[in-house]
Amino acid sequence: MSEASAPHAADRRELTAAQRNAVAELLRVSPVADELGRRFVRAGHELHLVGGSVRDALLGRLGDDLDFCTDAHPDETLRVIKGWAESIWETGREFGTIGAQRDGLRLEITTFRAESYDQVTRNPVVVYGTSLTEDLRRRDFTINAMAVSLPEHRFTDPHGGLDDLSAKVIRTPADPRESFGDDPLRMLRAARFAAQLRFAVHPDVHTAMSRMAADLDRITAERIRDEFTKLLCGADPITGLRLLVDTGLAERFLPELTGLKLEIDEHAQHKDVYEHTLTVVENAVSFEEEGGCDFILRMAALMHDVGKPATKAVGSDGRVSFHHHEVVGARLTKARMKALRYPKDITAKVTALVALHLRFYGYGRGEWTDSAVRRYVADAGDLLPRLHKLTRSDCTTRNRRKAAQLGADYDALEDRIARIAAEEDLARVRPDLDGNAIMELLGVPPGPVVGRAWKHLKEQRLEHGPLDRDAAEAELLRWARAEGLIS
Repeated sequence: MSEASAPHAADRRELTAAQRNAVAELLRVSPVADELGRRFVRAGHELHLVGGSVRDALLGRLGDDLDFCTDAHPDETLRVIKGWAESIWETGREFGTIGAQRDGLRLEITTFRAESYDQVTRNPVVVYGTSLTEDLRRRDFTINAMAVSLPEHRFTDPHGGLDDLSAKVIRTPADPRESFGDDPLRMLRAARFAAQLRFAVHPDVHTAMSRMAADLDRITAERIRDEFTKLLCGADPITGLRLLVDTGLAERFLPELTGLKLEIDEHAQHKDVYEHTLTVVENAVSFEEEGGCDFILRMAALMHDVGKPATKAVGSDGRVSFHHHEVVGARLTKARMKALRYPKDITAKVTALVALHLRFYGYGRGEWTDSAVRRYVADAGDLLPRLHKLTRSDCTTRNRRKAAQLGADYDALEDRIARIAAEEDLARVRPDLDGNAIMELLGVPPGPVVGRAWKHLKEQRLEHGPLDRDAAEAELLRWARAEGLIS
């Protein structure tokens, strides 16, 4: 074993603690797992707890989703669990997987696989294997290539996954070139596990990722999207993002991130835009509430400055500017997320945050009226809490005076929003007359005129605040006369 994957003495003491945790975790689920194992043995088959379940048990964080492998084919697995499982699903049957639920645990039971790719198509060709050893060798990383046989609890680790788990190293069971050649998505998974587990990739894995990055083009956008989402939602997304850029993987599906590396940030001359962006992502993570990842906020932080390369200009004084980069960035963000097949509603929210992220910077000069504050709130809508966090995350200057001033300015803006909100319903800024009232007052049927009138009244509401009924009607009639709709 190489020095990179060999555990130190201290790691071995930690490993003993991890093993104790694993025993406790396995005992928690063993009544169900052992009972299932006995059913397979009685039917003449093997059953092994494998993959992420074993890894997470060793890390002391086994969840309620358990992965098993078996020599039984799907039809045989169904015969074993029918009448025992509380519910069964077959959505993964074409890949050899049968799902079941028992006592609050979700179980996925997969036939031994000798999965392979033809190096051209984007999806695996599933070939059933014949042994646990073969199945473990075809798995993505050594830390996912350990098994506990049931019901006897025999531990199998042919590729040193336990040592790599202790050393916090991501390594492949087979030669990484072979592993990534079979499924190029595993390169992205390596970066994802680095982000989720705070592990380092083995040098051989890093080299293979760099040399084979172009192979990622064989993978569907949906599979890339799902892995990237998990990476960005990891405990340490910065490590994963750096790995994507350093190996060239980002260039294959998120070239905007790589494109930031050489740009200069006009707000913080000591950093390039790439480093600034990673800091903003890190800041955004720190602003999240308890309970998990806010993907929309993290993605907006990642993409907020992607419009800078296209808008870079150098003035006669040598200063660099990126005028309207938020507009260009929003357009690029929308296009990239569409290419990665993100849902339209998620894309729209991230795009809106990118478009709005610079709006605050004019506030500190004292130019904002109450009307401007209303528009800020109205334009952000239900994204306002995230916009607050994104704007604060974007302050990465090392100049303490400037940072303090920006913080004070945003505190003042939030206080002002709260004050106006106490006087008006800013969360529901809308005209003082609804469509029915407009039609009745103007004597017009539903149609474009009503929409134009509604939009005009909303503009008046944003500009002047709430109007009473008489004032709103008078303004509507004034507008209608100016439009030639009434005499």
